[in-house]
Amino acid sequence: MTLVTLGVVGFRAADVDSVDVAFFDMNGVLLGLFGRKDLAEDAAVAVETGGAGARMSLAINLDSEAAVDAAMAFAAEKGGRVTQPARKVFWGGYAGYFADPDGFLWEIAYNPFWPLDAHGRPQLPAPRPT
Repeated sequence: MTLVTLGVVGFRAADVDSVDVAFFDMNGVLLGLFGRKDLAEDAAVAVETGGAGARMSLAINLDSEAAVDAAMAFAAEKGGRVTQPARKVFWGGYAGYFADPDGFLWEIAYNPFWPLDAHGRPQLPAPRPT
């Protein structure tokens, strides 16, 4: 296989300054495309991890660093295994990762560049005109 093509309506690429990750708005849920090795490094897990491991992560964006800390503590209290404690990250936000009891990887993040709407959904920056 050399190409995966998704036939979709309504995706728009976010205006982010990175060649390593692309984000798309799917009408309230975001799709992020990130290299497997880079995701594993970001989450502080091995690329070879079984289960979902570094093949995918689910993310929850919150409105503050304090909310991220509270969510990470709650996850750990309920049996989640913190793989990367919440910390200030290179892109200017605050995030951490945990694996749930089934091994699925979750990111909890605060992104000051993606304001949340009234329903708590992150709003991507508008694409630059071409």
